[in-house]
Amino acid sequence: MNTQTNAPIAEEPQTARRAFLKNSLMVSAGVASMGGLGLSRLALAEPLTQRYPDELVEILDESFTQYRLFNASVEKIATGMRWAEGPVWVGDGRYLLVSDIPENRIMRWDEITGSFDVYREHSNHSNGLARDLQGRLLVCEGSTTNDLGRRVTRTEPDGSITVLAHEFEGKRFNSPNDLAVRQDGSIWFTDPPFQTGNFYEGHKIETQLPDGVYRIDGDTGTVTRVIDSLSGPNGLCFSPDQKTLYVVEGRAKPNRLVWAYPVNDDGTLGERRKHIEAQSHGALDGIKCDEAGNLWCGWGSSGSPEAVTADLDGVMIFNPEGKAIGKIRLPERCANLCFGGAKGNRLFMASSHSIYSLYVNTRDASFGKRPA
Repeated sequence: MNTQTNAPIAEEPQTARRAFLKNSLMVSAGVASMGGLGLSRLALAEPLTQRYPDELVEILDESFTQYRLFNASVEKIATGMRWAEGPVWVGDGRYLLVSDIPENRIMRWDEITGSFDVYREHSNHSNGLARDLQGRLLVCEGSTTNDLGRRVTRTEPDGSITVLAHEFEGKRFNSPNDLAVRQDGSIWFTDPPFQTGNFYEGHKIETQLPDGVYRIDGDTGTVTRVIDSLSGPNGLCFSPDQKTLYVVEGRAKPNRLVWAYPVNDDGTLGERRKHIEAQSHGALDGIKCDEAGNLWCGWGSSGSPEAVTADLDGVMIFNPEGKAIGKIRLPERCANLCFGGAKGNRLFMASSHSIYSLYVNTRDASFGKRPA
């Protein structure tokens, strides 16, 4: 197991603060322009179908019935992106943030008004988003805007940016993709080469590190590579008891996989076991674990010529034993997802060009253990 200490790097506070103030002024101006008639812009449901129960929410195993709400529909809440990724819910502001990777920006959807606007321009082709135990925004930056660095950053309350990790053993990361926060404050992130092979999602470069999964210690900031044996590690999350780490192997052959790793008290990982194998040309991306231990997985086509994309796009749900129990059909491939809303029971699905939502009868595994 390799380690190195990366002291957080404070990035030009004046530049970051100006960006923060600009975003704040934009939001304030938007609210002010609504004036006393702001309530007329309340977000309205736009269900894809009108019937209950929603035929897009499929029960593959009777056990999924308890998680499906009879009178809840799949709704489209925003659209207009090129490749939506890494959603995170900000409960204290009642908004959702999502990365639009090719457009190099983070978008903001407001739950109250339904408005959909730019939250951060020049986001360094951000991908996965999360919040730490103090509620600060964490960002996987897949490719910086003006040079070749790749990094994981934290946004401070004053709007300044702190770089938590930008290299390992003197070599730049490939393209930090997704991240998860453990209750001990450690930050875990995947680093595949996905954003290194084209100029659409960043800069085309030669990689310097193997595909990896890393851990940033919550106390010391020490960066440790905990996995280097996966091809294209992608989404990751923890089980409700925090004792298991689930990681997607996005370029596994012949089928995409989810591996389960026991997490030791010292932050190291035990022997892995295969948890899910994507059959019928399916492809996994982002994943989230609910409070019952089920995995909700962004789903689409592996790109195989035999794949029927329309039958694959959406979300697949697997129980703690790895059995498929439910499916949410969407008209677009779902890259990543998160739970949110006032009660934590609203599933948000970042799907190619759009964001969809569905109220369900469960919540994120970390609900109540960190900022809403």
